[in-house]
Amino acid sequence: KNIDVPIEVGGGIRDIQTIRELLNIGVDTVILGTVIVENIELFKEACAKFPGRIAAAIDAKAGKVSIKGWVEDTEEDAFLLAKDIEKYGASAVIYTDISRDGMLIGPNISATKKMVDILNIPVIASGGVSSLKDIKALSEIKGLYGVITGKAIYSGAISLKDALEIVKRD
Repeated sequence: KNIDVPIEVGGGIRDIQTIRELLNIGVDTVILGTVIVENIELFKEACAKFPGRIAAAIDAKAGKVSIKGWVEDTEEDAFLLAKDIEKYGASAVIYTDISRDGMLIGPNISATKKMVDILNIPVIASGGVSSLKDIKALSEIKGLYGVITGKAIYSGAISLKDALEIVKRD
């Protein structure tokens, strides 16, 4: 049975051939993270070859980018990197404050707002969502494109239905 659901894939993607194969089998958007720091030329090439189909994952702690599944911290400024990747053609930024992800302590509203304010491409917030109050607070960031929540839904702390009701009203 065919369904019309956009598919995004990220994690461990390090070469153009893998990106091409993913897009050829029906993936709508490929998300690149670590490669942005380790091989920016590959990111630029991917954006040029597959316009509108390459998103960037920026995982940060205290404003600095972390890579390799959050195990390696860098001195790369998350906001400066975001401005650069926007210039290179990223279709969106998925911004995760990794000090909050999975902790159910609330999102980093100020950093997320800053990311939205400095970019002209969609920003999706991730990390720390613990309640409907958090979703409401994020929905009040003018221009924020979306929110990723995981643990709060899986644990039953929030219901997807209730979360969707909040964003529909806004």
